[in-house]
Amino acid sequence: MSRSYRHGSNQAATVVAVAADVMAVILGLWILFALLDANRANDLVTVVHDAASWLASWSHDLFTMDTDWLRTVLNYGLPAVVYLFIGHAIAGRLRRG
Repeated sequence: MSRSYRHGSNQAATVVAVAADVMAVILGLWILFALLDANRANDLVTVVHDAASWLASWSHDLFTMDTDWLRTVLNYGLPAVVYLFIGHAIAGRLRRG
């Protein structure tokens, strides 16, 4: 196998891992903003909330706890963990393959 071919798969693995990390950071930021009761009129908070809502759209109301902070942590934390797990598993597979 040529050296450039293997280098290309490592680059693809790095891109996948970084994308998964960025998605998890966005979700983690929203959890932090929500727990700290950040000003939702702030542009940064709005952008992070919109991105996190889109990334976690498949898990909205998956958990319906009475406590707001726990519901936020579970409904946005689960997608963060899933993206990290799947993204890094794919990246590892690309590095081996």
